[in-house]
Order: sequence, then structure tokens, then C-alpha cells
Amino acid sequence: MQSKSKDSKRSAFRIALPATSANLGPAFDAAALAMDFYIKIEARGADAFSIQATGRDQGICGKLEDHLIVNTYREVLERSGQQLIPLSLKVKNDIPIGKGCGSSAAARLAGIALANHFGRFRWTDAQIIGEASRREHHPDNASACWMGGLTVARMSGEAEAQVVSVRPKGRWPLLLAVPDQALSTEKARGVLPAQYSRADAVTNIQNSMLLLAAFMQGRPDLLSTALEDRIHQPYRAALCPLLPYLQELAGIEGILGAALSGAGPSVLIFLDPRVSLAKSRRLVVAHLKQNSLHAELLPTSIASRGGRDRE
Repeated sequence: MQSKSKDSKRSAFRIALPATSANLGPAFDAAALAMDFYIKIEARGADAFSIQATGRDQGICGKLEDHLIVNTYREVLERSGQQLIPLSLKVKNDIPIGKGCGSSAAARLAGIALANHFGRFRWTDAQIIGEASRREHHPDNASACWMGGLTVARMSGEAEAQVVSVRPKGRWPLLLAVPDQALSTEKARGVLPAQYSRADAVTNIQNSMLLLAAFMQGRPDLLSTALEDRIHQPYRAALCPLLPYLQELAGIEGILGAALSGAGPSVLIFLDPRVSLAKSRRLVVAHLKQNSLHAELLPTSIASRGGRDRE
């Protein structure tokens, strides 16, 4: 007969973590939103580590060697001096990997959540987000992924993050344009300058405030101005060819604006809720085709559910 503690280690732990889109134009490393497609994980204590993967990027998700979820889980437990419990993982992934959709933040949070559960840490949301943010080197994706909705975040020392959740007013339909090629965050950060002019900094501060007001007051009409960025998008455009062409559609019927999703190369398109999705999508498809570009177009919305909202 198994002991109660051993039974608990073998019982299933389930978590679903949403894709995220960070930066949102001018809110560089500060704001992000959760999107309603997920990586879902079921974990049980086992005699040895194993992964059964389905969904998008199955080859990456199912490869046990150098697996970001497993590595994070191991590192958190080992650093805390806790017993390492091997896990049998079932992973169903819908998040594009390496394309600016928060896949690494979701994986790191999954590993931290697993360590928190099997190591019985009882960490707070701030500690969980802070641990993921320290590993990601910025808190935006991690905060939106864990909390859901729209978040504004900053690091508070080494161990915790200060996070504010915002529930946007009204409907905010989105279309995510995902190119075939991936782009590493390191490469995307490598093209950014070390210094900026006062004018560029002020413009981004103003637009970030305007963007937050647009979400809080349900003012999608402000996006054409509020999404303007001078800190990262102009420098990353050469690595993210979809961006300048999709930005051209801002203000055309059904398209409110476009911004890089995270560090790119995917682009998040904000749609007018009064125009049908099919009509807006046709416009985007035609524009991409006219410019000899191709992207997978994923309709989505701001997801209120985050990783902490387990059933």
C-alpha cells in the first residue's frame, strides 16, 4: 500500500499557460497581453523523466534533452535543496516557438509551477512571476502569462515583480501574423542602440500612457497614435519584414494598428470590433500577397485566464 505522500506525488498536476504578446508598440519591457491559445501540461511523479508531446512544434516540445520546462523545474528544486522528483509529462502546445509569442516565458513558468507544486513551496504570484522574470530578463511576458489579461510590470529587486492587471474595457479582437522563420530574442535585442534621444524617450512615454488609457477606457480609436514606437520596432524592422507592411494597413477599414509581438518576428494586428473578422483577414491576406509575403494568420483575443487560474 502506497503512503499518502507518495500518492500525492503520483497524482496529476495540470496547468494551462497562454501565449503572450509583449511590448505592444511603445511599452517596451513593461506591458503585455495574454492571448487565448495555450500550452497545456499534465504532470505526474514517475520513476524517470518522460514527455509525450502533441500539437505545434511537437519535435521541440517532446525532446527531453535540454527541455526548458524540465530544466527550469530541475534548477528551481535543486537551488532550493529539495528532492528532485522525476516527472511524466503530457504536453499539448498551441504556442509558436521562437516567434515572439511568449513561448519561453510559458515554459519557464510551467517549470516553476511544477517545482512549486511538487516541492511544496507555496510561492506567491509575485514570487513565481519574479522567478520567471529573472530568468527571462524582463517581466512583461511572464506577468501576462501567469495573470492573464493585460499586465503592466516591473522588477522589484532580484526575487519579485510588481504587477498590475488591467481588464480592458470592451472588445479587442486580434489577428496574429506568424511568419515561417523564427527569431531569437538575443538577436532581436542585439540590434537595439545603447542610447536614445530625449525626444524618442518622451514620445514612447506619452504613447505608453495613451495606450493604457485606450485599453482602460475602451478607446480603440486611439491605437493608431498610441502604438507608435521609437525604442525597438524601427531597429528590428529589418529582421521582421512583416512589420512595416502590416503597419501600412493602420486606419484602413477594419485595421486599427499593428505592432511587433514581443521581439518579433510575429506581428499583432488590432482589429476594429465593428468590422467582421473575415473582411479584415481578407484585407491582410491580399496586402501580404501583393508584397510577396506569407504568414499564418491566427485570430485571437485577450485571454482573461492565466497560468495561475488552474481548475
